[in-house]
Amino acid sequence: MDKNISKALEDLEFPTVLKQVSARCTTELGKELCAQIHPLSEFDLITKSLGETAEYHSSFVSENRIPNHGFDRIDNEIKLLRIENTTLEIDGFRKIGSICNAIITHKKFFKKFKEYYPLLFELSEEIEGNKEIPAEINTIIDRFGEVKDKASDNLFQIRKEINLIKGKIGQSFASALNLYHGSDYLDDIRESVVENRRVLAVKAMYRRKVKGAVMGSSKTGSIVYIEPEATLKLSRELNNLEFDETEEIQRILSELTSYIRPYRTLLNAYQLFLANLDVTSAKAKYATDTNALLPEINKDKRLYLRDAFHPLLYLSNKLNDEKTHPQTIELHSENRIIVISGPNAGGKSITLKTIGLLQVMLQSGLLIPVHERSTVCLFDKILTDIGDKQSIENHLSTYSYRLKNMNNFLRKCNENTLFLIDEFGTGSDPELGGALAEAFLEVFYERGAYGVITTHYANLKALADELPHTTNANMVFDGKTLEPTFQLVLGEAGSSFTFEVAQKNGIPYSLINKAKKKIERGKVRFDATIAKLQKERSKMAKTGSRLQEEESKAREEAARLEKLNAKVKSKLENYQELYDHDQRMIQLGNKVNVAAERYFRDNKKRTLVSELIRVVETENSKRKKKTAKEAKVDRVKKAQVTQEVQKEVKVIREKKKVEKKKAVLKEQNKPKPVLKLGDRVRMQDGKAVGSIDKLEKNKAVVNYGMFTTNVSVDQLELVERNKK
Repeated sequence: MDKNISKALEDLEFPTVLKQVSARCTTELGKELCAQIHPLSEFDLITKSLGETAEYHSSFVSENRIPNHGFDRIDNEIKLLRIENTTLEIDGFRKIGSICNAIITHKKFFKKFKEYYPLLFELSEEIEGNKEIPAEINTIIDRFGEVKDKASDNLFQIRKEINLIKGKIGQSFASALNLYHGSDYLDDIRESVVENRRVLAVKAMYRRKVKGAVMGSSKTGSIVYIEPEATLKLSRELNNLEFDETEEIQRILSELTSYIRPYRTLLNAYQLFLANLDVTSAKAKYATDTNALLPEINKDKRLYLRDAFHPLLYLSNKLNDEKTHPQTIELHSENRIIVISGPNAGGKSITLKTIGLLQVMLQSGLLIPVHERSTVCLFDKILTDIGDKQSIENHLSTYSYRLKNMNNFLRKCNENTLFLIDEFGTGSDPELGGALAEAFLEVFYERGAYGVITTHYANLKALADELPHTTNANMVFDGKTLEPTFQLVLGEAGSSFTFEVAQKNGIPYSLINKAKKKIERGKVRFDATIAKLQKERSKMAKTGSRLQEEESKAREEAARLEKLNAKVKSKLENYQELYDHDQRMIQLGNKVNVAAERYFRDNKKRTLVSELIRVVETENSKRKKKTAKEAKVDRVKKAQVTQEVQKEVKVIREKKKVEKKKAVLKEQNKPKPVLKLGDRVRMQDGKAVGSIDKLEKNKAVVNYGMFTTNVSVDQLELVERNKK
């Protein structure tokens, strides 16, 4: 990578972004490829890379999730395949089979959903799928990583014989075990395993009485381990068969390796495809975490970043539950260079880095955290001069280093360049350094370059006002609290608030006043005027924001009232129609009732029929002929009005029920009066009034004149107290 490009990426902390993206990879090869990501300059390559990331990002909120792309690296296996007469291990075959199956799965998936993922489908079509390799591996190796018995006829026969011999060994050993155990030659543990063979645990004193091969003894020497003579011959035969099995397996694996060897280039392409897909997935995950998206990319050399966030700062603040302030900035052919001024710690440098980092990320195929209405363009070169750097090896001071950097800018700066310079012109005598910086800026301007610089120099602010396609900007500073607001405002230069910040930090006013006297009076007044303008602008911005908010609320309230008015008007019209219809039905009913009464009196059917026909014809003359569709619409409308009325009636009834319940509860909650003899009372919900003749416990005898009755006191309510 070019040294200057590398320096720009370091200045903008792009390697830190790549580390964060790499942490979201699931494969080792993916992590390695992440570290190699760098900005591109070809329009087609950039848009393709961004499009793939955007497609993968969209899959996170889709039901059609992209399948898992994880895999184990096969670099060593591919190296071995390049060497003739080598044989891969079983684990290597399993990894190769897994990668082949992953490719088949992804090709099938992207083909099925190519409308959703056209770029990823196109990428998957560039490689050829191969079902034969995993099929061949599956015929030989099972899912447990063992060579199958039927991998070859010879292996099947050998393993059959091995199982037969093992059975015989088991039988002969059991026979010897029973024989010597009955003779009490064996220790309590009876048997053990030595060198993967079953042996008898014989007491040392009886070792000569047991026929067989001594395989060892215990630490104390009290037990001798002997393989019975009967199993020795069978064990040797088993060893020969196991050797034959190993040889046959080696032969089978060698054949399988030879079968796969011609596909080593294809396997390498498979691995690279999945690794690149892993990188794309990591980019998409990073976009989700930083709330990033793909903005519009234009060829008109217009860079408009709306509500742009610095991704590293955004993630850091998100972790600490702190707010991140977005920035909005625009560069275009009529406004190519922006000069940002304002106090230190006001956010100038972070604004500069945000612009540069987002541009580098975009040209590296990463989505960026901006508003969806943003639009971006591409640059051939991005030149940076950020931070205080000294070259110890070359014995260069900060200013010498910056001059060397500016010389590099002069060689490479053109209309396709974006330059970013922090604290332009510092490091030397303010007047001389400012003059040189002014000359540099004029050259960059004449070459048609795009750029953003930060400075405290008044002459650069003045130059920005003079040049047609250059604009001043400042980071807004609250004049009352002397705290930064981290908001960039285009159109005016910013004050450094030097003396105000010094006063806030406890520097004695007398010392500040003395310092003011040491500089030109005009400069102090110029800086003070800028500060005053900033305060006024800040105040106006707050007032404008408040008025806008109030206007928005008023507009919402007016819309709500208009909607409510329309709803009420519609209801009134519907109710009027219903009322008119009901009145018409009542009139019609009255006419029919009159005809019925006349028929009741004179019993003349002809008169009744003619009267009814006349009523019907009169009603029909008022009606307009309607189509079946119009009639259906009318019926539906009437039904809806009726339903609305029924709902209103239901609501009113429910309200009355609730009010009645509340009244009853209120009545029940009232303290009940203590009843006495002679009080006039009546039953709850009753009308008859009587007087209490007798009270006993919770019962009362009430005299109604004609009769008396026993009633519970709880069922009585007081009408009038006894006046005696």
